[in-house]
Amino acid sequence: MTRLEIVSDVVCPWCYLGAANLMRAVTAQEGHPFAIRWRPFQLDPTIPPEGMDRADYMRRRLGDLPRIEAAHRRLVDMGREVGIDFRFDRIGRAPNTLDAHRVIRWAEPEGLQTRTAMALFRRYFELGEDVSDPEVLRGAAEEAGLDGAAIAALLAGDADRTEVRQEVAAAQEMGVTGVPTFILAGQYVLSGAQPVEVWADVIRQIEAATPGA
Repeated sequence: MTRLEIVSDVVCPWCYLGAANLMRAVTAQEGHPFAIRWRPFQLDPTIPPEGMDRADYMRRRLGDLPRIEAAHRRLVDMGREVGIDFRFDRIGRAPNTLDAHRVIRWAEPEGLQTRTAMALFRRYFELGEDVSDPEVLRGAAEEAGLDGAAIAALLAGDADRTEVRQEVAAAQEMGVTGVPTFILAGQYVLSGAQPVEVWADVIRQIEAATPGA
């Protein structure tokens, strides 16, 4: 199996789109060559734990409302092609994503990171839920197959806060400045929401180079 690390943030629409494209390419294969691990990144770690009004935040961060609306329309169209129903109108809060990354981290031993990440993306971008809310995080964890009570108990404490921050810092030290970033076998990097066709080609190349594949 080829290690594939996905560096992303759960409030990054391009990360959701890129992950959906990857999953569509993977689903098209009877088997796929990836051992996937999700790594955290925070687009804005300065957002307070209680979050911020998203409309105000977007105006302050990007300023140009027509440009924001145009980007949203483009994402809606692209998302529709891979089964994502982007509903930016439902999103009320710009959350701090540290706790969401803690939950994704805790899903790794169960082999449920991808299901957890995709559940969080869906809840934020399609349902407009606040992915810093412990109840939302518990619900996403249960949806992915994790023990909701155990996740809630961990969220109530400080478990792995430092470790997640260290992983974010490590990604930045590697030169990751934007997400999604996909790292293949620890050395090959694909940046951005690559289309399904690119991933299908990557899979074919890996399988062709693997003896007995």
